[in-house]
Amino acid sequence: MMQKQYSPLSVWLHWLMLILLAGVYASIELRGLFERGTEARDLIKTTHYLLGLSIFTLVWFRILVRLVTPTPERETYGAFQQWASKLMFLALYGLMIAMPLLGWTLVSAEGHIIHIFSWSLPQLVEENKELALQIEEIHETMGKLGYVLIGIHAVAGLFHHFIKKDGTLKRMLKFKG
Repeated sequence: MMQKQYSPLSVWLHWLMLILLAGVYASIELRGLFERGTEARDLIKTTHYLLGLSIFTLVWFRILVRLVTPTPERETYGAFQQWASKLMFLALYGLMIAMPLLGWTLVSAEGHIIHIFSWSLPQLVEENKELALQIEEIHETMGKLGYVLIGIHAVAGLFHHFIKKDGTLKRMLKFKG
């Protein structure tokens, strides 16, 4: 029997990750509205760190769920779409793993400690301003790449829904089928 739907947990995690990613991007874009050193800017930065680390934590759970729950067959996908789908999966999951690690390493290299609620996260590297600048450039470039990947993923979902009409998007919108 062909699997028609994603598991409810997979659907829930997919949309939760979208919300968290939107929050990460919104918080980093909004920080520019506040002057350096203000409580508001520090709150926005802390929100960015918290959401990024939440993504880093949940991506591992999402991978586990993907490994232990069946995924729908992609009977309408040709060879290119199969390949592109797998590549997009690797790129998005790689982004959700690498970006929080890069961000945490960046903050550490700047000589700062991430404080979330009453926790202080350990520094991943010693203070090194030159390394911090290099990591910052990589982190920002990957952040821009993230916009592109998320956009392509969304457009692909819409393409499958409106052009191919193959039910791909519906399987990620419904809990039962």
